[in-house]
Amino acid sequence: MTSHSGFVSVVGRPNVGKSTLVNALVGEKVAITSPRPQTTRNTIRGVVTRTDVDVQLVLVDTPGLHRPRTALGERLNRLVYGSLAENDAVIFVLDATQEIGPGDRLIAERLKEAGSPVVVVVNKVDAASPAQIAGQLGEAGEWDFTAYVPVSALKEEGLAPLLDEVSALVPEGPFFFPPGMRSDQPEQLLAAELIREKYLARLRKELPHSLAVVVEDLETRDDGLVSVLATVYVERNSQKGIVIGKGGELLRTVGTEARTELETLFGARVYLDLRVKVEKDWQRRDQLLDRLGF
Repeated sequence: MTSHSGFVSVVGRPNVGKSTLVNALVGEKVAITSPRPQTTRNTIRGVVTRTDVDVQLVLVDTPGLHRPRTALGERLNRLVYGSLAENDAVIFVLDATQEIGPGDRLIAERLKEAGSPVVVVVNKVDAASPAQIAGQLGEAGEWDFTAYVPVSALKEEGLAPLLDEVSALVPEGPFFFPPGMRSDQPEQLLAAELIREKYLARLRKELPHSLAVVVEDLETRDDGLVSVLATVYVERNSQKGIVIGKGGELLRTVGTEARTELETLFGARVYLDLRVKVEKDWQRRDQLLDRLGF
């Protein structure tokens, strides 16, 4: 059997369920999720290897395309457009519970221009009515893309037909990664994202966008303990107090939850040293964005 492999960009507006879909397809958590827009800030690669049909799909989970208001927002959009230029196929995710809007149509136009084959996923069908799903499929069908698949990423329904459609689009070629590998993300990035996810679940209003996490040091000691030194960056002194919490309560809670998940990730005991630092208006300063890894 001839092997096939390819890079597949997963695109869509913010909060349509792209990261949840990638995690479901990969079979384990490679991208953090939250109900907040712009949760994804990097291109996260998850690997799906189908040994039964000799196909490997490298899924590139991208930030949600949006109207940027900061230098960070502009960089996130450039990440998405860059991924479109370097893929073999695209999964374009729509939210079945919302009407197709200008943002969806703009992405559809960009995908037409890019020219890669596109599979449209109508996601969240578990939360939508049959009329909503039919309406989405009918309207999106006018774009005349390669295939249309209704799924529930959260309930892991409809994934097999989606994998079949996408697998048919990637070219012949050897696998990029060993069959057992699920992601190529550096451990430091995975650790930083898991810590940020715990804050996203608890913070309100604009503060989640003002927060970044950088793992400064990660090492395995001789006794097997994994030591993680991480810094939580915010933009103002008032935010520092919120992130730490009264008497340090929120910092401790986030640290405990993140450490538990990191121990699952690394399969070892973890010591997590979590610190908070203010970098004024970091989202709008190119030099700081470079330093923080964007």
